Amino acid sequence: MKNKEAPVKYLPLFLPWIIATLISGSSTVSYLVAWLGSFFIFFMSYSGSMKPLPDDLPISRQIMRPIFLVQIIFAGYMCCTSIFYVMNIYGYHNFQKIYAVVDENQLALAAACQRYYCLGHASFTTGLLCFIDYRFKKNYALAKLDFADLLFWAAVISFPLSIIFLVIPGLSQFSNQFTSLSFIGCTVALAFAIPRKKILNTLICLFLYISNFLTALTSGFKEPILLSVLVLGIFLYPTYKRMVLITFVPAILFLFLVLPTYAAVFRQSAWTGAENAEEAKSEALDAALNKESVADETTWDFLVYRLSEIDMFTQFIETTPAKIHYYNFDLIKQAFIVLVPRIFWSSKPNTEQLVMQRVYAAGVINPNSTVSAKPAYVVDAYLSGGAVGVFLSLFIYGAIVQLISLRAESLFGGYEIGTALIFSGLFQIFWRGLSFEFIFNNVFWGYCTMILIADILRNKNILKEVD
Repeated sequence: MKNKEAPVKYLPLFLPWIIATLISGSSTVSYLVAWLGSFFIFFMSYSGSMKPLPDDLPISRQIMRPIFLVQIIFAGYMCCTSIFYVMNIYGYHNFQKIYAVVDENQLALAAACQRYYCLGHASFTTGLLCFIDYRFKKNYALAKLDFADLLFWAAVISFPLSIIFLVIPGLSQFSNQFTSLSFIGCTVALAFAIPRKKILNTLICLFLYISNFLTALTSGFKEPILLSVLVLGIFLYPTYKRMVLITFVPAILFLFLVLPTYAAVFRQSAWTGAENAEEAKSEALDAALNKESVADETTWDFLVYRLSEIDMFTQFIETTPAKIHYYNFDLIKQAFIVLVPRIFWSSKPNTEQLVMQRVYAAGVINPNSTVSAKPAYVVDAYLSGGAVGVFLSLFIYGAIVQLISLRAESLFGGYEIGTALIFSGLFQIFWRGLSFEFIFNNVFWGYCTMILIADILRNKNILKEVD
């Protein structure tokens, strides 16, 4: 797809970063300019000031496109959640000021991190906007199934495939892709089956949805639980706007309050082997719902240290490049190594261990610790080349996200299958932005899987070429 726009038109998106950098001597003001700058970038991208938003569908029916959901989750998580960390530096605890002494060095580090976040957000959004253009001919359309039935079968088939790949030695990396596809498929299928009163489809999809939710409860992680509720609300919103606002918004807020305690208690019980998963789940639910003082304490710790990853970022900035040189292309080389499936290379280095080497080198955690602390994509971008690394890596990130979404809609005949099902199912890793090695591996094989699924659907005449 050709794009003749001059990139200079997106320069206003970088103004908050430029201003924050110029006043970096005042850490508090610089931090606030950079933090508020992300809200400015959101406004500029959604107001159409930089580029008109896609108008082929109502906004409520294209929320899964990258400019909306991916930007909100990825950039929102990256850039907007650090405010609680800075409040903590200023002596606040549970939103009450308990001491007046401010660690100026830590505040300066936090401000520096926030400037990189702001630069990354501007670069990422520029990458999206440079390539966003859905005004192209849809080459394929559904022939044998309607959309609701296709979603249903996608959910039903991908679920056992995820289990099969999990047990085949060397191919477990594909299990996550089909698990995500099953999750998105059953969620979207459920949202489409309910208003169409397809009772059998609704019951089966509801069973799969509940199974995914219960699996998320015993994973020890908060994100799958939140996403399972968020995505269902997103797809039900176009049909049941008022119901979603009344029920799902409070549900998300409630989960934010109780999940930190739930996850902390569950991990303490299940991950240490003290109890099995079911016993740990019951104990964690009881702690989250009934012990308010513990919940308050854990929730504030979650807001400060877990909701945002800025605390870990500050430790990388302290050591790179002062003590450890920039990695330049080393992390990218490692990411390409990870692409080889273990079934073809039994001695392939462990991805987790590769990533953790830079964490140990920076002193973020002790090598003898069992804690995992993988750096985020923006951190790897910084470690590769400072501000230049952040600018280039995040621009490429945004461009690739957008181009894959366009390719998905071209292959599968539009938004519903292309973006809502395939893109959202196979490329959920874009929502969080993990380390280079995990991003490269998941995106590469996700793209290969997308092409394979398109070929199968065409060969089975489920998708037909349109004139």
